[in-house]
Amino acid sequence: MSPSSKHRHGASPSSSPYRRRRDEEQDSFGEISEEENDTFTIPPKKVTIEQHKKWRHATLVLNAARRFRYTLDLTKEEEKEEIKRKIRMHAQVIRAALLFKEAGEKQLHGSFEGLPVTPSGGFGIGIDQLTTMTRDHNFSALQQYGGVKGLASLLKTNLEKGISGDNGELLHRQVVFGANNYPRKKGRSFWVFLWEAWQDLTLVILMVAAAASLALGITTEGIQEGWYDGGSIAFAVILVIVVTAVSDYRQSLQFQNLNEEKRNMHLQVIRGGRTIEISIFEIVVGDVVPLNIGDQVPADGILIFGHSLSIDESSMTGESQFVHKDQKEPFLMSGCKVADGYGNMLVTGVGMNTEWGLLMASISEDTGEETPLQVRLNGVATFIGIVGLTVACSVLVVLLVRYFTGHTKNVNGDPEFSRGKTSVRDALNAAIKIVTIAVTIVVVAVPEGLPLAVTLTLAYSMRKMMADKALVRRLSACETMGSATTICSDKTGTLTLNQMTVVEATIGGKRIDSPDISQLLSSNVTYLLFEGIAQNTTGSVFTPEDGGAKEVTGSPTEKAILSWAIKLGMMFDNVRSKSKILHVIPFNSEKKRGGVAVQSGESEVHIYWKGAAEIVLASCTKWLDSDGLVQLMDRNQMNEFKEVIEEMASLSLRCVALAYRSDAMDNVPDEEEQRQQWKLPEDELVLLSIMGIKDPCRPGVKDAVELCTRAGVKVRMVTGDNIQTAKAIALECGILDSEAVAAYPILVEGRTFRALSDAQREEVAEKISVMGRSSPNDKLLLVQALRKRGHVVGVTGDGTNDAPALHEADVGLAMGIQGTEVAKESSDIIILDDNFASVVKVVRWGRSVYANIQKFIQFQLTVNVAALIINVVAAVSSGNVPLNAVQLLWVNLIMDTLGALALATEPPTDHLMLRSPVGRREPLITNIMWRNLLVQALYQVAVLLALNFKGTSILRLKHETSEHANKVKNTFIFNSFVLCQVFNEFNARKPDEMNVFVGITKNHLFMGIIGITVLLQVLIIEFLGKFAKTVRLNWKLWLVSTAIGLISWPLAYVGKFIPVPETPLHAFFAPLGRCFRHPSRHPRESCDNYLSSGIGSEMQERGAGH
Repeated sequence: MSPSSKHRHGASPSSSPYRRRRDEEQDSFGEISEEENDTFTIPPKKVTIEQHKKWRHATLVLNAARRFRYTLDLTKEEEKEEIKRKIRMHAQVIRAALLFKEAGEKQLHGSFEGLPVTPSGGFGIGIDQLTTMTRDHNFSALQQYGGVKGLASLLKTNLEKGISGDNGELLHRQVVFGANNYPRKKGRSFWVFLWEAWQDLTLVILMVAAAASLALGITTEGIQEGWYDGGSIAFAVILVIVVTAVSDYRQSLQFQNLNEEKRNMHLQVIRGGRTIEISIFEIVVGDVVPLNIGDQVPADGILIFGHSLSIDESSMTGESQFVHKDQKEPFLMSGCKVADGYGNMLVTGVGMNTEWGLLMASISEDTGEETPLQVRLNGVATFIGIVGLTVACSVLVVLLVRYFTGHTKNVNGDPEFSRGKTSVRDALNAAIKIVTIAVTIVVVAVPEGLPLAVTLTLAYSMRKMMADKALVRRLSACETMGSATTICSDKTGTLTLNQMTVVEATIGGKRIDSPDISQLLSSNVTYLLFEGIAQNTTGSVFTPEDGGAKEVTGSPTEKAILSWAIKLGMMFDNVRSKSKILHVIPFNSEKKRGGVAVQSGESEVHIYWKGAAEIVLASCTKWLDSDGLVQLMDRNQMNEFKEVIEEMASLSLRCVALAYRSDAMDNVPDEEEQRQQWKLPEDELVLLSIMGIKDPCRPGVKDAVELCTRAGVKVRMVTGDNIQTAKAIALECGILDSEAVAAYPILVEGRTFRALSDAQREEVAEKISVMGRSSPNDKLLLVQALRKRGHVVGVTGDGTNDAPALHEADVGLAMGIQGTEVAKESSDIIILDDNFASVVKVVRWGRSVYANIQKFIQFQLTVNVAALIINVVAAVSSGNVPLNAVQLLWVNLIMDTLGALALATEPPTDHLMLRSPVGRREPLITNIMWRNLLVQALYQVAVLLALNFKGTSILRLKHETSEHANKVKNTFIFNSFVLCQVFNEFNARKPDEMNVFVGITKNHLFMGIIGITVLLQVLIIEFLGKFAKTVRLNWKLWLVSTAIGLISWPLAYVGKFIPVPETPLHAFFAPLGRCFRHPSRHPRESCDNYLSSGIGSEMQERGAGH
């Protein structure tokens, strides 16, 4: 049973074509793998509350307000559901009370009392009456206003042509009845971000230490000299806070702009007889809005007319059953979805005068979302943080013990602390400095900015993707697209231009080339052809009064057929006025056809079917010849028509057939309710016409497919079109290499695929390149089979019935132009121009997100490792550290906020598309990154420790006083360390490429941050000595510092020749880790399995060898 045939009035919730198919907590692969049970691993979709809580509880956090700012607010999610429940209950209670009141009045009086009409703003009815009637679904009030026609008269609307639509009228209607908008909660101000930046525990400790140091300094040395120690730390902390807040605030503004773009839905309205496209915010009361399957109802309104119109009101009522809409149930609620059929509505309520407006105003604040990469980085940050905390505590203990035991020497070599001689104030001051250093090491060691770097790069990527015609609805989709191994793409509008024209046609058994058919066909054939085209369509034709060109609207297929019929001489309005529509079966993507019954004359009924040529032809037992005579469809004639279809399909034409049958009026149900359930006869049809519609390939699509193939991403075409048409387009696009490979299972029909068993489908899915005549359910089955094979699947879709596949896929990509609102809502990314090339750009950006995070990790870990080792070794050996608190805070600023800005905003390069897709379980820190990181860190540690212990002689400072020489040495170490990071930032840009300068001039932000960092470093050394505890360096020492930093470039180049094993480092330890992690699960067996595995055996052999 097809999805569309199920969704009638009273259907079950599971019958919805876009109902989510899987249990929210069930993984599509059955059981969740052991890796997925890891604390810091979440799936890209459908994350449970328990999974959210698990990783958050395990995370080491210094500033929870900042760290979890962009993650899902679990409390607000619960509040949102509660608000929805209250509003739904409120509406249901009011309606129930109203129905009760109406029933009582009817029983007492037998009729309703007349309602007073209060004119407003020049209209015959006021906003309060409209809102009350629509919200309460008060059918008796509607009847007393004269039904929809009377209401339209009061609102000065023409039900066929709509309102005039001039700016003055639109503004007046907005003033009188309100705008279709709702108040949104204001985004957080800069001061909120500033306050949140203060919440960091380490910064608070540093500020307390700074205050204590300030108090001690002023009391001992006076205010002129004594405030420098505490003041410099306080200033550095404030600088970190301000820079952090500015960066976070800018990200927030980007997300606000993107959220606004998501809300800005576009739809069609009828104004002045013309169908035009406008923003949902521009709708006014009195507008006439056409509704089609998959659309969202944009405002409250009354049904003007509808055919098989079913509405999914679950978003407002919580009820999962579809509600059939007709003249007895005409009220439409904003925010609901059209589940089936089509019709027109009169807008009666907008914005805050609708329940949807009240609901959205209550829950409008975006509550964020965490992505798998963010969560994994929280795990990395937690691990590094624990190491950093351990090191900091060790340094604290060592320094305190050394100081109070008299092992810490001053510059003259004398002990700094002597029991009974050193004053309490001096001892306290020294202890505060030691605590400050230890806390500052924690600031540097705990990479608080690491998870936020994901948010930064995602915000940047989302903004840039908008320019590349891709609107991201779900953050994690950016990351997931970097791992995509296959893309299942639609044909029409994605691989093709969606600019359709009828280029071939067969009518009455004759091929029609000329627009002049009066000489070729009888008037009866022409009449039936034009009636079938004009009545069995969701398109329309607008004829300007000034005699200008006719405007055709509708789907591309409908526009092509209507435009062709107009060229043949069809007068659209005239043909439609001569017959009356009795019943409509909307086009169904399962059955590939749609039908209409029209009353022609007093007693004759014509039933027209239009759809996929071979499917309509299979239902035909007769055909109409050019003289208007009905002929029997014998085998030879059937084969002739099949040959016509195959010939058209081989030329990559979409084949559409039109057929009809006559019936008597007596066979049509009299009652409207019965007629709505009437199943139109679909057999014994008479073939009228076969049309070949050309839809050319998009320019550049072949290059895009080739790029995907090189990048290890297989492109598969899944289309509802004829298999031969699909094959021709696939050859043209490069999805199929040659005619020779175009055979089963590479080329397959949907019905063949769905008939296979689950195991066979998995086997065949791997090989499929083109699937023709597929239904939405076939697409869903293909996605499921590919995911079971371990693929990361991207799926494009535009129709309502594509929603299950879009939701099932790892990344659902809905079409922005042809896509229905239901498809968009089920998707993760909206392709705004419907172009496959834009899909490929999304893949590039997805890989870029992952690559940029890895660059930042490599850079930050290099700084972490070097800074920790230098300070720990120096503390343990001498009791002093070369990098003080202010200097470490500056380093933290470089590697955290500024480093993230510089490296997380690198634009994608073509090099990314030469790699294989990023594996979902691929380690964040690859072997190449470990190599680069260790090469740089070891170099920095070796040079700076050498300077720390032998700097006085190396720098030839022996003739200086001990105190000054020590200050110059420490300043030189600090300067060299910072310049090493500056030069290493260039290396981090291209971890796996030899030339790290490619595209450097295009990244203005990177160059700007490097420039600012160097400039500030010069200012710190040369002019802010008292704050940073530095002294000025002469030009020779500046040159030597620069040379030390510069060596990191050739070092990185040479280092890339060092081979690394392909097996990730963690793979060597993972089996052993599992052996100890699950001792209760047959430990002996686990360890035996480890030892018998390839890695374990290899290690065992090495051990035996020794």
